[in-house]
Amino acid sequence: MQVEKKRVDEYIHETTDFIARKVDEAGAEGVVVGLSGGIDSATASALAVEALGADAVHGLVMPTGVSDDENMSDAERHARDFGIGYDVVEIQPVVDAFLDGHPNGVDDTEAVGNLAARVRMCYNYLVANEDSLLVLGTGNRSEMLVGYYTKYGDGGVDILPVGGLYKTEVREVARELGVSEDVVEKTPTAGLWEGQTDEEELGAPYADVDDFLRAYVDGDASVEEAGDSAGIGEETARRLVDLYQRSEHKRKTPPYPGFGR
Repeated sequence: MQVEKKRVDEYIHETTDFIARKVDEAGAEGVVVGLSGGIDSATASALAVEALGADAVHGLVMPTGVSDDENMSDAERHARDFGIGYDVVEIQPVVDAFLDGHPNGVDDTEAVGNLAARVRMCYNYLVANEDSLLVLGTGNRSEMLVGYYTKYGDGGVDILPVGGLYKTEVREVARELGVSEDVVEKTPTAGLWEGQTDEEELGAPYADVDDFLRAYVDGDASVEEAGDSAGIGEETARRLVDLYQRSEHKRKTPPYPGFGR
């Protein structure tokens, strides 16, 4: 689904105002953002440059042993293209230190991948605290709704400039901002383990996922109606609903007893 240029321009204007306002309200000097070499971090950081100027945006490229070299190269190239100062922080030794300290060892690829995401969050906040910055998140609406992110990992941020955009909409905004086309069209991956791709884990292309979520979450369609409108089978539709429902806790602050208040 292609977004009208007018709507893209309006979104960019609204979002850059939002970023500048939130940084000002926090009394911060700018933002820090993890750069993965993918479209979401490229778009979020480009919006921040538009809002604040490149000098107020600091990038962190944080590879692990399973990170794709091309993605890391693309992350650095994107930073140079937009004038973003950045540091490369090899986080594998930190991940290994955590694993070495576990009394029983860890043999769970997903758990280790989530650990790496949380280590990145720690470095983002270390730099943010040191330099009076906000942590700029890179998650989009598609990922937020199905819980396709790590709680207190890439979900541990201060502001989410592309959090209101579906993945397919992020691509249109990225193009308008001048993000490199090879990054825009790159196969999406969280990069948490070797060979992982987003769409394989979700069980459907992002275009179909977005169409389903628009109908089911934003509209009032039933599971069956939303599945039909997206052109996906019932099994995939119910899997997406299950992901949406089970990830509700990620979209809320931790619960606590009210004691009548």
